Amino acid sequence: MKTTISIIKADIGSVGGHIKTSDRVMDLCKKKLNEEKGKLIIDCYVTRCGDDVGLLMTHERGVDAKEIHSLAWETFKEGAELAKEQGLYAAGQDLLSDAFSGNVRGMGPGIAEMKIEERPAEVFVAFMADKTEASAFNLPLYEMFANPFSTAGLVLDPKLHDGFKFEVHDVKGSRKIILNTPEESYDLLSLIGLTDIYAIKRIFKKSGEIAAVASTEKVNLIAGRYVGKDDPAMLVRAQSGYPATGEVLDPFARPFLIAGWMRGSHRGPLMPVGEKEANPSRFDGPPRIIALAFSIKNGKLTGPVDAFSDVSFDDARRRANELANYMRRHGPFQPHLLPPGEMEYTTLPDVMKKLEGRFERL
Repeated sequence: MKTTISIIKADIGSVGGHIKTSDRVMDLCKKKLNEEKGKLIIDCYVTRCGDDVGLLMTHERGVDAKEIHSLAWETFKEGAELAKEQGLYAAGQDLLSDAFSGNVRGMGPGIAEMKIEERPAEVFVAFMADKTEASAFNLPLYEMFANPFSTAGLVLDPKLHDGFKFEVHDVKGSRKIILNTPEESYDLLSLIGLTDIYAIKRIFKKSGEIAAVASTEKVNLIAGRYVGKDDPAMLVRAQSGYPATGEVLDPFARPFLIAGWMRGSHRGPLMPVGEKEANPSRFDGPPRIIALAFSIKNGKLTGPVDAFSDVSFDDARRRANELANYMRRHGPFQPHLLPPGEMEYTTLPDVMKKLEGRFERL
């Protein structure tokens, strides 16, 4: 059976600032999707990370299906209207158009979809992040699929030993490239370490089956102005020819710095948390990520397991808070503050215009 798994996310309004989607908006989204179970979609799960709603759907209509994207769009539109009625902050922030054209790509929401031939015991992990950037998954995806110090199966499992194919997008140049690991690992790292330009979009087995997909939509590039961070979502297959679930999760046990946080203009640590703790509040953060592990059979979902609620990630949260303290010590100075080309909010052009006549040549 060919099954499509889609996760489509958007910020459509939040309680008390950029902290948490309201329960009423979440209930509306659940109701909208549940009405289509057994008809347009097979199964669904509605979640959130901070102020972003994630619509996880299984169906048989393939990637970029108009009907599925339309369902997500109408759900977000109705949710945004309810958010406006509640007076929620930034209601409809990620909905950049009033006219649905058959696909939500380029309209604000983030999308990660994969069409798969289900294995007898199909496992996948759905990730959602908040207060971060489209390329926040570059480092952990590399560790999952190319770093044997993180994924032991690359050395020990014959099904993983040949490596994977990485589809990398130049999000500013609107182009892509496929690189193979392990043979092109250094070339891959040369690109994906430049997180302001390059983002991993998909990963495939050498035989062609998809292994992972991430949303790489950059909202500010779509809108031409600051309208919020990109807050990506990701789907990763696990077990039986793919990294084990524990290997998929392990990269997040060591917090790393990403761009985003307050006003989309600061670096901070990505903190792994359970669904209930995905409420970034300190300086609108620190940035958060959730991980939901599912089993799936004939499109029907079992789960999720709220993977990051495990106590084994307590130390990661402690370290993330330590890193947050250290970065906040820098205030409006780099490296906490992003350079001008990466900041989403900046008054620098106005400041430079005001001061231009006062600069003197050295």
